[in-house]
Amino acid sequence: MSPPPRSKDSLRAIALSARDALSPERRADSAAAVAARGLPIAVAAGTVVAGYAPIRSEFDPMPLLRKLADAGARLALPVIMGRDQPLQFRSFSLGEVLLRGPLGVLQPAAASAELAPDILLVPLAAFDRSGHRIGYGAGYYDRSIEALRGRNRTMAVGLAFAVQEIDAVPALPHDAALDYVLTEARTFDFRRK
Repeated sequence: MSPPPRSKDSLRAIALSARDALSPERRADSAAAVAARGLPIAVAAGTVVAGYAPIRSEFDPMPLLRKLADAGARLALPVIMGRDQPLQFRSFSLGEVLLRGPLGVLQPAAASAELAPDILLVPLAAFDRSGHRIGYGAGYYDRSIEALRGRNRTMAVGLAFAVQEIDAVPALPHDAALDYVLTEARTFDFRRK
C-alpha cells in the first residue's frame, strides 16, 4: 500500500526548509548563475518584465532584472491590492526607494505607473516537472497569472533553487501553470508544443 499523498502545506514546509538551509553565498551564486544564463526567450527593448522584491530566503531576481534592464526591458514590481485580488504591477527602476506594503513586501510608490507585464518572474516555495508550483497559499500569483493571460500572452517564469523541486505538486484547477522554471542548474520548459 502506498503512503497517502502529501498536502501542499507539508510539501511547502519541506521545500522551504531546504531553501532556508542554503547559505547566503549559495543563494547569491545561484542568482548570478541564472542572470548569466538569462531568460530562455528573446526580450526586445521595451518588453515589460515584472520581478519581485525577495523576502526571507526567496531566490533573488535582482541580478536578472539588472541584466534585462541593461538590454532595454522595462521593469515592474507587484503591489498587493487586497485579499483575493490579483496583484497590480507598477513601474520600477533599479535603485528606486521602495515602500513596505502589506505582508511586509517592498513595492513601488502609488504614483508609479501601472504596467501590464509581458514576462512575469514568479517566486515559489516548490515546483514540479509539470510546471506546477506551490506558493505561500494566498493565491496572489495564480489569480494574477490568470488575469494577465486573459488580456495578453504573459509568460510566467518561476525562479527557484534546484532544492525546491519536488516529485509532484497536488495541483488544483485554479492553480496557474508556469511556462518555465529557472534554477541555478537548469532551465525547465513547460510550454505545450
